[in-house]
Amino acid sequence: MNKCTSKVILITGASSGIGEATARLLAEGGATVLLGARRIERLESIVADIRANGGIAELYALDVTSRDEMNAFAAHALARFGKIDVIINNAGIMPLSLLSSLKVDEWDRMIDVNIRGVLHGIAAVLPTMQAQGFGQVVNVASIGAHAVSPTAAVYCATKYAVWAISEGLRQEHSNIRVTTISPGVTESELADTISDERGRNEMKEFRKVAISAQAIARAIHFAVSQPEDVDTSEIVVRPTASPH
Repeated sequence: MNKCTSKVILITGASSGIGEATARLLAEGGATVLLGARRIERLESIVADIRANGGIAELYALDVTSRDEMNAFAAHALARFGKIDVIINNAGIMPLSLLSSLKVDEWDRMIDVNIRGVLHGIAAVLPTMQAQGFGQVVNVASIGAHAVSPTAAVYCATKYAVWAISEGLRQEHSNIRVTTISPGVTESELADTISDERGRNEMKEFRKVAISAQAIARAIHFAVSQPEDVDTSEIVVRPTASPH
């Protein structure tokens, strides 16, 4: 099995949770990681830790809802390292609520981050990967891409979209690998975006059984580390005790 040594890997939403855990693990495996997020102070701390442990990491201020910023993120990586092996489109938000709550602004924000953010990431790296003749796009979806629950209709719709976009991209390219990672209940800061009381309470119940962000990072590492002729198209990772 190939390792991650010498791969240049871009990660969005890298300031906490799955993004942070993945950056640390891939850097430990020898990859060069470029961490993108809005919270620069968090990125600075993570990058410092990675470098202190002998890894290669850089940070970039990034809002995935901005196509210009995403293009600049990818352009920086290409100018700095000469190639882009992998992008991990991980940034996401999850402000759960009943549709009848009419939290339309939160719906719009989920669409912007969870769908447009992924599309911006793909658009930013695809020309480079096509020119190189290789590359891998890893999109972090959710168990919500496979099942819908009350308060999660819009969130699940965005993750269904991530699944569909990933599958379409995979079918269109014979030399670019595409992987969808669908985490079940995972320890993260996603629940912090829930403003609706019912949504918060339901998430507390879900979170009684959760796996660590490191578990998802290991799944991503597995997919990225496969030989170039192997495309691990989808991995679903959930707590053993979880019915969801």
